[in-house]
Amino acid sequence: MSAFADVAVVIPCYNEEVTIKRVVEDALTHLPGARIYVYDNNSSDRTAEIAATAGAIVRKETRQGKGFAIRRAFSDVDAEIIIMVDGDDTYDFSAAPAGVERFRQEQLDFLNIRRIATASEAYRRGHVLGNMLLTHAIGFVFGKQLDDMLSGYKILSRRFIRSFPISSSGFEIETELLVHALELGIPVAEISAPYRERPEGSVSKLSTYKDGFRILLTIIRLVQIEKPLFFFSVLAALFLASCLLIGAPVVAEFFQTGQVERFPSAFLAGFLGVISVVLMGVGLTLDLVQRSRSDQKKLAFLAIGRR
Repeated sequence: MSAFADVAVVIPCYNEEVTIKRVVEDALTHLPGARIYVYDNNSSDRTAEIAATAGAIVRKETRQGKGFAIRRAFSDVDAEIIIMVDGDDTYDFSAAPAGVERFRQEQLDFLNIRRIATASEAYRRGHVLGNMLLTHAIGFVFGKQLDDMLSGYKILSRRFIRSFPISSSGFEIETELLVHALELGIPVAEISAPYRERPEGSVSKLSTYKDGFRILLTIIRLVQIEKPLFFFSVLAALFLASCLLIGAPVVAEFFQTGQVERFPSAFLAGFLGVISVVLMGVGLTLDLVQRSRSDQKKLAFLAIGRR
């Protein structure tokens, strides 16, 4: 039996006819025996045809967005080890065998492959900065584990994808994957691999500002869901600060004159203070609910087990 018979490669694609042939061929070369799945996401070019000719199993996902393609793949593909990689031929498949070996030896459930740019245009400065800021934001809230959260090149276990409740539809899927791993407390690791420019004629589908904003909103949503005490404590602190800022002059004036002449300010400060207390109460309540839900997720994950 091939050393990679238990491995499946999942490649979400949208209009990648220029690159998909090489991606599939590289996967077959470096991971002999692995099953290669290309999930065509409404391509208007010959992506699906070329992928099938190259030796991939081609399936279609009509809902537009990378997240939808990954959802479909995770529900369809049944393999002990799943490699997720983009179809744009920017990731180096020569790193995959060593990644799979480490994955097995350390019994990991999540291995991220960090991008090391081989050319200045491969990884634009704006994307580097955005990735660094978003990765540090996740690290600050959930604990730092990785240096390249947004890499589309990951190795995942079967039980991880079976327990993963996907809700995103686009490029924010990478953020959701990491947060799910950190919340489960499962073994997570990171290795590095070269990251090259897209070939000539190939066009990126990533919108720097639009997708960056969506990823930021996803992080905020995940913090609210997974770390409600932190989220609502920050909001409560902001309202409390506003309360003190507006109310302090009113209180000082009262002690000086014995009168409250700026009643609207006093009313507003009191209202903000009440909101602050309510938000703190909401955070404490939701934190208890989240802890119970987190325990259930961990038990469900462990119940899946390894083959």
